[in-house]
Amino acid sequence: MQTIDTYNFTGKRAIIRVDFNVPLNEQFQITDDTRIRAAIPTIKKVLAGGGSAIIMSHLGRPKGVTDKYSLRHILKAVESRLGVPVKFASDCMGEEARELSKTLNPGEALLLENLRFYAEEEGKPRGLADDAGDDEKKAAKAALKAKQKDFTKQLASYADCYINDAFGTAHRAHASTALIAEYFPNDKMFGYVMESEIKAVDKVLEAPERPFTAILGGSKVSSKITIIERLLTKVNNLVIGGGMSFTFIKAQGGKIGKSICEDDQLQLALDILKKAATLGVNIYLPTEVVIADDFSETANTRIAAINAIPDEWEGVDAAPASIDRWRNVLLESKTILWNGPVGVFEIAKFANGTKAIAQIVAEATAQGAYSLVGGGDSVAAVNQMGFADKVSYVSTGGGALLEYMEGVELPGVKAIRQ
Repeated sequence: MQTIDTYNFTGKRAIIRVDFNVPLNEQFQITDDTRIRAAIPTIKKVLAGGGSAIIMSHLGRPKGVTDKYSLRHILKAVESRLGVPVKFASDCMGEEARELSKTLNPGEALLLENLRFYAEEEGKPRGLADDAGDDEKKAAKAALKAKQKDFTKQLASYADCYINDAFGTAHRAHASTALIAEYFPNDKMFGYVMESEIKAVDKVLEAPERPFTAILGGSKVSSKITIIERLLTKVNNLVIGGGMSFTFIKAQGGKIGKSICEDDQLQLALDILKKAATLGVNIYLPTEVVIADDFSETANTRIAAINAIPDEWEGVDAAPASIDRWRNVLLESKTILWNGPVGVFEIAKFANGTKAIAQIVAEATAQGAYSLVGGGDSVAAVNQMGFADKVSYVSTGGGALLEYMEGVELPGVKAIRQ
């Protein structure tokens, strides 16, 4: 299989699928450019090797051409990070994109407009009535599939080789992440982001130095069940925080007040605890939590035992006693995987527990542990607090990371490896 380090880019046009799905504020300013920064080394490698780069990405979830989701808003940021002027095709299809691609000189870069302005990228029909029948849906899907082939073929025609560096969308079998690879049987490869993501997750899940501790946060047990079950056969310790912890506490008879809870998952929570005990895995739930009488910055707060929360209060963050207990486990660990916040991270008043975890993971890393941080809010925490360069690896993938951790073969990975 070709790699970005062995491939000869001299005189070649490389079409690179990146993940520039970055957050923008109302003034279209980028509030977190992590994903752009992550992709720059791959693009620079192509240009430095005597090639030209055709950069393609999606932004948001548009249902058609929408200025709000135009990639022209991020053009200057890409140019600034890349250090060279970047041309822009105002449509990823059509004569302009074709001509700009064809006339690219070595060392030059072109950014294509948002791929998802076309339904063909995702392969999902748009504009169907809510009451559309099954036959109508099937016909629309079949028609779109034929158009998707033409869409993919045109994207492929712009270039001599294909690089997938969009780990964040690797779990989607879209035109630009999987289907296009078929047109480059001997000239396809992973970019540095994809290579690094796969190596980082494999290092943690397949060959961890022990003790291995995973921290899982977030609101729902149901969304993490496959990961929990897989991790139980891999880890020594499992720290469970955030909203999902209340399901475990209620399942064991605790009083959780108005805290978030999945009542239909109570038996599952008990089964997980039982399986962990059988496998010799230590489960660390919060002992104390910060509780609030309202879900807002102005709420009254206090600390309570997690199994004795008053009826009109709800748990919103991990309290110091829980953090101290987890600190001891984390600082003794040699491998750490962190996915999901341990409090309502979106509200600053309830973000202290998550920030404390970020600090502890950074401290453990400084002492020699290997740490992988993945998942939107946990990544946001290490970035906002300035700890991103103090952990071993920060994943750019959300859903893709979760599915890869679950053991799913990602379409974007499979397409390159085939």
